Amino acid sequence: MTQHTDFYRRLEALQQRVAKVTSAVQTAASESDAQLKERIDQAQADLDQSVQDARQEVSEAADDARAKWAQLKADAAAKMSDVKANIDKRTRQVDAKVAANDADWAEADAAEALDFADWAVENAQLAILDAIHARAYAVKLAEAADTL
Repeated sequence: MTQHTDFYRRLEALQQRVAKVTSAVQTAASESDAQLKERIDQAQADLDQSVQDARQEVSEAADDARAKWAQLKADAAAKMSDVKANIDKRTRQVDAKVAANDADWAEADAAEALDFADWAVENAQLAILDAIHARAYAVKLAEAADTL
């Protein structure tokens, strides 16, 4: 398998994850409070696993770029843990005005997360294109060296 194939495979997996999240968000909009809490708990468990995986990647990262990306993922996952804490806090509050303010903050956090995801996709595209170019250039130089 070439590195290009791995990029395609990973991008397709990412598309599937986005489709799954889109479906979950659409479904969640019509769920009961108990169902939403269950969905949130599962998402938190998944996120906790992602944080653990990202931290493991940081400790195992061989090069600086991988370490930076792994650290970025760990930081983003930690931010999501803050979101979970806010969700838990919201369940303990009863004041409608406070709940409305919390909803505004939660929506702003969601918008910020989407902005980050958009940036990450653009950054991933640039990194993938750079990697493809670098590999093509390395192959070209190797072929030129072989013809000498």
